[in-house]
Amino acid sequence: MNLADVDVADLAAKIAAGDRQAVAAGLRLIDNRKMRDAAARLLAALPKDRLERSGHLIGITGSPGAGKSTLCSKLIQAWRKQGKRVGVLAVDPSSHRSGGALLGDRIRMLQTHKDDDLFIRSLANRNQLGGLSRESWPMSQVMLAAFDVVLVETVGVGQSEIDVASLTDTTCFIVQPAAGDSIQFIKAGVLEIPHLLVVNKADLGDVARRAAQDLRHALPLQSFDEDWTPPIVLASAVTSQGIDEVVAKFAAHRAHLDDAGRLQQVRRGHQASWALRQLKDEFGTHGMEFLGGEEKLRNAWTREVGTSALDQYQGMRRRLLEAFGAAES
Repeated sequence: MNLADVDVADLAAKIAAGDRQAVAAGLRLIDNRKMRDAAARLLAALPKDRLERSGHLIGITGSPGAGKSTLCSKLIQAWRKQGKRVGVLAVDPSSHRSGGALLGDRIRMLQTHKDDDLFIRSLANRNQLGGLSRESWPMSQVMLAAFDVVLVETVGVGQSEIDVASLTDTTCFIVQPAAGDSIQFIKAGVLEIPHLLVVNKADLGDVARRAAQDLRHALPLQSFDEDWTPPIVLASAVTSQGIDEVVAKFAAHRAHLDDAGRLQQVRRGHQASWALRQLKDEFGTHGMEFLGGEEKLRNAWTREVGTSALDQYQGMRRRLLEAFGAAES
């Protein structure tokens, strides 16, 4: 597919219908920074109801060696048994030599057969400061339009956790026993972020149970939003212990967001954050002031019925291009 001649409305319709080739083309379009305007038009053309009310966008993160890829493979199998279509966006620090990503390759190797209802895309963060590439959120939206469950997997403790929480409905931290992960999470102050904590490698026995106990002792000292206390699940990707429980906890948090009327609010907030970041990166603080300031825009895009960041981003960008005399890209 020639991206330069793409009909974004037709492409968006095919993505929403679950066309794998269309999903791949949409992700390539997002990844091509020379086609910023076409990428924004594609996002705006995706079905709004799916982006704001459907599917489940899950972030999974944790330190290297925690067994995330193996655990994700088991979770994928569980969702596929439920008949759910699954998309995976695996974000990894890029190689200085190749710029390649690794997590997606590991998940692919763990799959035992070809599955047309599983789509995996690797994305290198290209050594950007912070945990995730700027393409992560729009790519997750393309996948959300096509799949029932979208996993965003990344590595690290610190900024990665903050970043993955800023684009997903539910955030899960994978903890490795006997590696100091529990203490590192506590020291980094990131225990306020996850909606679910999974102590992997439960087959190690006492050491895994001690890691879970450390986390339980730390949790009462933290404050959590949404009237939700993060459960701690002992799981093993080797024995499949706890996998069904993890899947059930994800479903419970998704239902909680629905019951509290917060899912649309959370997703509209993520849309606003993306649009504001795009505008600020391109036009700086002067551009934001010209539009009335970040707070005014965020409030309008998250609270006003019928107004969304995806709908209005292009118009705002055109105003700034005209005002500052910048060249269209």
